[in-house]
Amino acid sequence: MGDENSDMRSAEVPRVHVLAVASAGGHWVQLRRLAPAFAGARLSWLSTRHELARDLDAPLHVVRDANLWQKLALVRMFVEVLWVLLRVRPDVVVTTGAAPGFAAVVWGRLLGARTIWIDSIANSETLSTSGAKSGRFAHVWLTQWEHLARPDGPAYWGAVL
Repeated sequence: MGDENSDMRSAEVPRVHVLAVASAGGHWVQLRRLAPAFAGARLSWLSTRHELARDLDAPLHVVRDANLWQKLALVRMFVEVLWVLLRVRPDVVVTTGAAPGFAAVVWGRLLGARTIWIDSIANSETLSTSGAKSGRFAHVWLTQWEHLARPDGPAYWGAVL
């Protein structure tokens, strides 16, 4: 017979809320492969395509896709990501990139979330532009290529794929 008080205490412990962020495509595939690491957490997703929701059992927030060559779209995407973070209020932001992930790391850090950047495995020679910039904001800054790791970051903890 279980202790009713211990059952009540464990029910009162809030689960960590993770916001998992990636652009559609390869970034999304890598992030989805990390899903088992989020077991036990309250989970929300953020990406750039509505149809990605069909494979999820957690809410998907969709923002526009943008890059450095689309300045106005990039500004709008940053605002959209901020709006999602203000509504969701995650404890942790995890991203594999690209631009929406960078925006989420920046805003997440400023709003008090722990932030984790995992640079795409596609960037085997140098870090991605977003990956290089995210090191300044991410609490944990990772590369998937051992030869790109540096003492001052990013760190190498292995590859997702």
